[in-house]
Amino acid sequence: MENQSIVNEFILLGLSQNPKIENILFVVFLLVYLATIGGNMMIIATIIYSPALLGSPMYFFLIFLSLLDTCTSTVVTPKLILDFFYERKTISFEGCMTQLFAFHFFTGAEVIVLAAMAYDRYVAICKPLHYSSIMTWRVCGVLLGVAWTGGFLHSIIQIIFTLQLPFCGPNVIDNYICDLFPLLKLACTDTHIFVFLVFANSGSICIIIFSLLLVSYGVILFSLRGHSSEGRLKALSTCGSHITVVVLFFVPCILIYARTTSPFPYEKYVAIFVNVITPLLNPMVYTFRNKEMKNAIQKMCRRSKVVSDNY
Repeated sequence: MENQSIVNEFILLGLSQNPKIENILFVVFLLVYLATIGGNMMIIATIIYSPALLGSPMYFFLIFLSLLDTCTSTVVTPKLILDFFYERKTISFEGCMTQLFAFHFFTGAEVIVLAAMAYDRYVAICKPLHYSSIMTWRVCGVLLGVAWTGGFLHSIIQIIFTLQLPFCGPNVIDNYICDLFPLLKLACTDTHIFVFLVFANSGSICIIIFSLLLVSYGVILFSLRGHSSEGRLKALSTCGSHITVVVLFFVPCILIYARTTSPFPYEKYVAIFVNVITPLLNPMVYTFRNKEMKNAIQKMCRRSKVVSDNY
């Protein structure tokens, strides 16, 4: 790495160079980050302390989705918030590679967790009589292991070919994070093959999995014709939450990574949805659209009130 690169740090242009706008953005992103951490921790605590929810594979996966959202937001947002205090925003070469690895590790794992949640809903709605025999805890554990392993492999591949790039001078990144395409613009070499690798490792995977998820939800919705009205409403509510999360996550990822040559001038603003907004919206979607979650949260709040009153 030392032989190929003489760049020790990168300068981040951030979201704006206007101090007044940055003051507003500081308040906004601080509140968003606090709400993200609070919302996701509330979901995790509610499921853990609600035996009826904890015994369901769907909520088992929701715990890890909330955990991944918390980690993804923490990798990006605190650095973004702190940079609003500095006119010259920098990140070391090692810090850049660490952020790149961590971000793609957690988002790569989240892709597989979302796919696992879609499979869980497919089995529950389309094969309800075989649900308990198919979605065993062993299967859930295997799917979760595949998610962590897949996220690691996806991320380590990105890091390996990024470290092959020579950075010999330009070090200004027109973004607020270290990501693949902004780094490719700074490399002192022909990057066409690397652009193709990014598309193959990120863009094509997002397109394929997103397409499969849409098809699976289409099959689920089609199969609901034979269910009772109450069953359809409950299934539609659950699937509606999942579809909302899937669209919010995958569409920005496809816009950012599913390209080969043409630049995308709004990349850093679209990336906000993946890094900052989606981790906040996920707990809101699953809380406000899920009756079981709302009831469990209300019960947990009542228990907390009783405990505090006794003290």
